[in-house]
Amino acid sequence: MKCTRKECYVPYLFIIPAFIGLITFRVSPIVSSLWDSFHTVSYAGGLHTEFSGFENYAFALTDPTFLNSLKNTILFSIEVIPLQIIWAFALALLVYRPAPAMGVFRTIFFIPFTISLAITSTIWGIMLNPNGGFINSILGLAGIGPFQFLTSSKESLFSIVFLVSWRCVGYWMIFLIGGLQNISISLYESAWMDGANPIQTFLKITLPMMKKTILFVIVADTTQNFLMFTPMYILTGGGPEGSTNVAMYEAYKNVFIYADRGVGNAMVMILLLMILIVVFVEFKFVKSKD
Repeated sequence: MKCTRKECYVPYLFIIPAFIGLITFRVSPIVSSLWDSFHTVSYAGGLHTEFSGFENYAFALTDPTFLNSLKNTILFSIEVIPLQIIWAFALALLVYRPAPAMGVFRTIFFIPFTISLAITSTIWGIMLNPNGGFINSILGLAGIGPFQFLTSSKESLFSIVFLVSWRCVGYWMIFLIGGLQNISISLYESAWMDGANPIQTFLKITLPMMKKTILFVIVADTTQNFLMFTPMYILTGGGPEGSTNVAMYEAYKNVFIYADRGVGNAMVMILLLMILIVVFVEFKFVKSKD
C-alpha cells in the first residue's frame, strides 16, 4: 500500500531540525576548519587570509610538540577505551535484568555523567592533590603513598584515564543495557536446555548478539576520547613534561593562545583523519557478519 503525499513527506519535516543542528554545529565547523588549514591568517592591520597550500600540514607534521601530542593521544585512547567498554559492560551485565532496586543502581552508576567534565575534573583534582588530597589521605592511613597523581609524568595520564572512565562508564552502560535487553530470553533457555554453562552462553550468545551495540559504543567512545582535552587543560595544562599534552589540546593552544589558526586547524584535520582510520579498523574487526 502506497503512502499518500502527506504521509510520505511529514516524517521528513520532523527530522529537519536535527539536520539543521547537525549542519550548523558539526558540518559547518569542519568545513571552516578545513578552509583555514590551507590558509595563513594574519591579524596585522585587520584580519587577512592568504592561501598557503600544505605548509600548515608540513609544519604540524614536523613539529616535535605536536608529534608528541599525537603519541599521547594514542596512548590515552589505548588505555581509556578498553577500560571504559569493559567497565561499562560489566555494570550493564549486573543491572540489565528487571529486579527490585535495579533502577536505583542504574541511576547511581549514571549520575557521574550528569556532572560536567569541567566540574568533575576540578573535584578530582582536589581529591588527587598530593598534599592533603582525599585519596592520598586514605592511602596514607594504610601506609601507602603519597602518590603524585597529577604531578608525575608516569602517573598523570593514567590518573586522567581513570577520571574520564569514572565519569563516562554510566553513559555507555545505558546503551549496553539496551542491547542486552533486546536479546531474546528464548535463546538462553534453549542453551540451558542443551546444558550450556554461563561462560558458554556469554561467549556464544551474548557477545555475538551484542556486536552491533558494542561497535556503536566503541566508535562513539573513540571519537569522544580522541577529541577530549578538558581534563588535561584544567588539571595539568598538558604537563608534567608534556605527558598529558594531547593533540586536541595542542590544536586548541595554536588557535586560541598562539593565534595561529592555520596550523591549529591543520592539526585538527590530521586528528580527524586519524579518527577515521581508527574507526575504519574498528568496523573491520568488530562489525557483525549479518
